[in-house]
Amino acid sequence: MRHYEALLLFSPELSDDNRQEILGNLKGVIEREQGSIILDDAWGMRELAYPVEKQTRGHYHRFEFAAEGGCVAEFERNVRITDGIFKFITVKLADEYTAAEEA
Repeated sequence: MRHYEALLLFSPELSDDNRQEILGNLKGVIEREQGSIILDDAWGMRELAYPVEKQTRGHYHRFEFAAEGGCVAEFERNVRITDGIFKFITVKLADEYTAAEEA
């Protein structure tokens, strides 16, 4: 399994309950594809460097997860069709993930 990081930018109008529901669905996608969540980190509401889709603020959320390439494709497909997420990026951190990297 490879080590990935995904950064999601949520709309500021989205309620906390809706955001948590979306995050739960995305975590479920990773787990259904035999991946595992390593880190779930909420960065909170921040100003954007430049307006994106007429938004000047957004709620940032970062995941680190271990999965195969097919899982990333399915994760990104679900992010694209989800209302409330207006920017995202997924980056491969390492070709091979070992639990010793967590420490």
